[in-house]
This record gives sequence, C-alpha cells and structure tokens, in this order.
Amino acid sequence: MKRAAASPAAEALPFWKTTPLSKMTPAQWESLCDGCGKCCLVKLRDVDTNEILFTNIACKQLDLRSCRCKDYQNRKALVPDCVQLTPRNIGRIDWLPETCAYKLVHRGEDLPWWHPLVSGDTRTVHQAGISMRRRAISEGRAGEPEDHIVDWIK
Repeated sequence: MKRAAASPAAEALPFWKTTPLSKMTPAQWESLCDGCGKCCLVKLRDVDTNEILFTNIACKQLDLRSCRCKDYQNRKALVPDCVQLTPRNIGRIDWLPETCAYKLVHRGEDLPWWHPLVSGDTRTVHQAGISMRRRAISEGRAGEPEDHIVDWIK
C-alpha cells in the first residue's frame, strides 16, 4: 500500500503545534521557556479570595538582565521551593502568567510573535516589554512582599 506524502503545510508546522508536551524532547521542552522571568517572581495568595497576587520581587537566582536562572541545573538545591514545570503538573499550576508558553501550548493556543521560537531572537521578549528586565528587584533588596504587589503582570 502506497502512503500519501505529507502536505507541505503539515511539514511546515512547528514542533509545539504537532508534539504533545509529554512527547517533547528535553531540548524542545526547555526551548518553550521564553525567558520572561515571571514564573520566578514571588507570588502571594489572598487567603480570602484565593487570588494570586504577583509581586515585582524576583527569586535570588534570577539574573535580572537575562531573566534566566543563574544556576538552572542546581536550582532545586539552591531554592528548595522552586517549582519544576512538567507536562504532568502544567495544567494544575494556577500561578503561571497568561503569556507562559507552557500554558499556551497546554491549552492548544499559539505562541505570540515575541516568543523566541517564533521571532528567532531571544531579545524580542525583552523588546516587547514582556520580560521582567528592568521591572523586577532581587529578593535580597526587597522588604515585605505585600509592599511589592503589582497589577501589570498578566
């Protein structure tokens, strides 16, 4: 039996549109991170409403220029409460920002134009004003988290 050739349009689809999160290679999975740094911000949960409140306080391991972890391989040892995203927990984490590529792909949505996988440039996440570059402070310099709640993170 002869198989029909895949259409050029199907061949052109990027991996995040064709590969389920659970089937991605480690390199594909890691490339979904856009480098915004939002997941590395201190978040508070309102005990009355259960609402997630973002602060502009960044984990001490977040490089505020690159918006990448300073020691990604050892982050769990350095910051024990650091949450490692996995295909199994991505749907249960309610504090990921709306712009998070893992969340978008999990929902079957497309990546935005500024995502490095779309733009081909790691700088576009910063140029689009999505990243925490020049917007966050390190937790070592911050006072009380309640004094740093921001409403501009979505």
